[in-house]
Amino acid sequence: MSLTDLGAHDLAGLIAARQVSSVEICTAFLDRIEAVNPSLNALVSLRPRAAVLADAAAADAEISATGPCGPLHGLPMAPKDLAATAGLRTTWGSTIHRDHVPDADGLMAARLRAAGAIFVGKSNTPEFGLGSHSFNEVFGTTLNPWDRARSAGGSSGGAAVALAARMLPVADGSDMMGSLRNPAAWNGVYGFRPS
Repeated sequence: MSLTDLGAHDLAGLIAARQVSSVEICTAFLDRIEAVNPSLNALVSLRPRAAVLADAAAADAEISATGPCGPLHGLPMAPKDLAATAGLRTTWGSTIHRDHVPDADGLMAARLRAAGAIFVGKSNTPEFGLGSHSFNEVFGTTLNPWDRARSAGGSSGGAAVALAARMLPVADGSDMMGSLRNPAAWNGVYGFRPS
């Protein structure tokens, strides 16, 4: 069994118990991303491996010094490309924002970082999150990992595919008219839309 077969809850427990390091977990997921993402196009604006692993090493050092940290401490994540992320390209799937790199995190991204998440990149979405098919002119189409002739859904298609293909242990999404629920159903994962 690979670390990428485990869910976020189990991985967080292993990190908290110091049975597995964040570096080991991030390495396993980065290897998986390199192996399968080129054919699925779920994750975009990927950060360099060395930068992600440096963040993972810092997370390991922090937990060694202080004990258990936030619920996502040391886990790799890729916020949906609708969330502003400091220092990490945020395009909203639109060519007019193709090179936009925010100076500050949006509220959700800030809370994910505060919980200990390590951003590896972003998950693909249709332009401005509008549509139930994850395609945009910046990054192209995200493909369904079970049948590449079928849609991955949208607008959180990149997130759902990343989960289904075991490129991430947990992902975020957004939903106004099915943008979280459709991709989850079409890719065989759970999507939870809080009230």
